[in-house]
Amino acid sequence: MSDAGGNGRRGPPMDPDVAKIEGAIENAIARGDFDDLPGAGKPLDLPATHDPDWWIKQRLAEDDVDRDALLPVVVLLRREYEQRDATLLELPEEHLVREYAADFTERVHEDRRANPLSRMMAPEMDPDDAVARWRELRTATADAEPVRAEPAEEPSRRRRWWPFGRRR
Repeated sequence: MSDAGGNGRRGPPMDPDVAKIEGAIENAIARGDFDDLPGAGKPLDLPATHDPDWWIKQRLAEDDVDRDALLPVVVLLRREYEQRDATLLELPEEHLVREYAADFTERVHEDRRANPLSRMMAPEMDPDDAVARWRELRTATADAEPVRAEPAEEPSRRRRWWPFGRRR
């Protein structure tokens, strides 16, 4: 048989995009780009029975994946609601508290629209209630720790990320 594409391969001509990708892979192999990769030459740890989720289970076993990313959105929203006091304390201004409460409630509504038959629901956060709670938390922390006025430090000059080139 003769060459189909004149490139030493037999069979029907290759799609130009596939040929380009195959060529790039062959060039990378020739350069040695795939040498010394972690796990090279080692067999895959495949289960004895067919399991389409073997790869994610293996990544979970190696602690290579954030387990919270696998939880349903409603569970993450409920956790965020339970930790709202810590989040509110970090916000410096009232309008940011209102924006956060509105954003949280919008995310709750999006989850409810996406899962209308869900039995578990995350609570909404009223902006006015969030501001009232924010004020309570701020006064409680202000009473617990007196604020000390520290002298403002002079801002340091920003260091260049590239050590070569123009000098000042």
